[in-house]
Amino acid sequence: MLSNMATSLILHKRITTTLAKAKALRVYVEPLITKSKSDTTHSRRTVFSYLKDKDAVSILFREVAEKVANRPGGYTRIIKLENRLGDNAEVAIIELVDYNTVYGADAAPAAKKTTRRRGGSGKAKTADAAPAEEAVVVEETPKAETTEETPAAETPAATDKEENAEKGE
Repeated sequence: MLSNMATSLILHKRITTTLAKAKALRVYVEPLITKSKSDTTHSRRTVFSYLKDKDAVSILFREVAEKVANRPGGYTRIIKLENRLGDNAEVAIIELVDYNTVYGADAAPAAKKTTRRRGGSGKAKTADAAPAEEAVVVEETPKAETTEETPAAETPAATDKEENAEKGE
């Protein structure tokens, strides 16, 4: 069973199984990955005696060994999932660490979320809601329109002239 699971793990890079099987598979497959780092006839025959699948051995020595060449150990990751519905068994995903695009260093940074959430207590809901709406309205109107719509009497130069005229009378 461990041989078949190790073959599936090497071919598919990730498998879902029970937690106990995943932990047993980690002990079984990590020494094989370590042995694949040295590509000799002896190490190939040793790994083949455990896996009994030519395709899995060739993928292990070609692709997997290249990716784990600098890693000192810890080639697999076990992620626990929810319990299985039928028998309530603990289920886990076991995967090769260097092939995961979510957690790996080669992964592109995730896109930043644009939604904002307001913090604070519930008391300030009404006070914070009104200024936020006004700010949105101000941002939506272009500056060119706001300068054209203002009457000349409200501009600072016009008000200064009116004040000077009142003082002079």
